[in-house]
Amino acid sequence: MRKLVEIEDLSGLVRDGLGPGCRAVAVERLRGGSKKGVYRVRVDGTPVTSVIVYSWAEEENFWPGQKGIDARDAFAPASGLTPFLVARQQLDGLGVRVPQLFLADDSRHRHPADVAVVEDISAGTLEALLESDPARATAALADLAAMVDLMHGHLAPRYGRTDLLERGGTASGVSCEQLVLDRALRDLEEASGRERRIAAVEGHLRDRLHGLAALVVPRAEYGLIHGELGPDHVLVDADGHAVLIDIEGLMHFDIEWEHVFLRLRFGRHYPVLSRPGLDPQRLDLYTLAMHLSLIAGPLRLLDGDYPDRASMLGIAEHNLRETLALLP
Repeated sequence: MRKLVEIEDLSGLVRDGLGPGCRAVAVERLRGGSKKGVYRVRVDGTPVTSVIVYSWAEEENFWPGQKGIDARDAFAPASGLTPFLVARQQLDGLGVRVPQLFLADDSRHRHPADVAVVEDISAGTLEALLESDPARATAALADLAAMVDLMHGHLAPRYGRTDLLERGGTASGVSCEQLVLDRALRDLEEASGRERRIAAVEGHLRDRLHGLAALVVPRAEYGLIHGELGPDHVLVDADGHAVLIDIEGLMHFDIEWEHVFLRLRFGRHYPVLSRPGLDPQRLDLYTLAMHLSLIAGPLRLLDGDYPDRASMLGIAEHNLRETLALLP
C-alpha cells in the first residue's frame, strides 16, 4: 500500500518556502503524475493562495523495473530534484517561462524525499483551454511556439540530458538516430510480447525500422527539447502566457524527435508549431519509433498499480493502430 503525502507532511515545508506567516489549510494530489507526486497545497497568511509541491519519493513513482538503468542514456527515466533544477535554470536563462521556485530541498530534514515548492499556475492546461476557450488558447499557443523556437535554436555539439551535460558527462550511444533505433527495437520486442497484433507483424516492423534508419544522414548539432511537450505539460498563466512543466527530461537532441511528439499530441493545432527545414528521413524513423514507445510504455506502466488505467490503455491502443497504418 503506497503512503502518499498528507497535509501534516507538507505544512512545515510550505511555511519554510513562503514565510513564517504561512499556514497550510488543505492538500490534494493532482492527477497524472507517474514519476513524482504533484500536490496542490492551499495556504493562508501569504499573498498567494496555493502552491504546488513536487515530491520525488520512491512511493510516488509508479513505473516498475526502474533499477539498474544507465543514467547516461538520453531516454533513461527523467526524474529527481537535480534534473528539475538544472532544466529550470536552463529554460529560465533562455527566457522560457517555468513556474517560480520558492524552495528546493534534498536534505531529507524537512521531508523524507527530495522536494520542491513552486508557483501554482492554477488557470489550467493548454490542453483544456484548447477545448474551452479557443481564442485565449490561440494566444497561448503562439507564445508556446516562440518558446519552442528559442529552445530548438539553442544548439549544442553534444546530445544528452542537460543535467548530465552540465556536470561534464557524455551521453551513451553513437548518434541520436542510433539511440532511437535501438530503443524502438526494444519497444517492438516488448510490445510484441504483450500484444498479438504487433507480434503478427514484428518482422515487418523490424525491417521497416532498419530501412528507415539507413536513410538518415549524420548530424553534429542538437537543439534543446522538452521530451514530452504535450498540451497537458503546458500551463497557461493569468496573463495568457504558456508555462512549461514536467521539465526533468530536458535534453539536447534531434529536434525532429520533439516535432514528432508535438504533431502527435497537438493534432490539428500542430501547424502553429511546425517549422520548415526538418529532416524528413528523421521524421519518418522517429514517427514509427514514437508510436512503438507509446505502445510499450503504457503497457509496461500497467504492470504496476498506476491508477488511471483506462487512459494508458487508450494511449496504447491509439498508437497500435497508428503503427499498423505505417506499414507498406
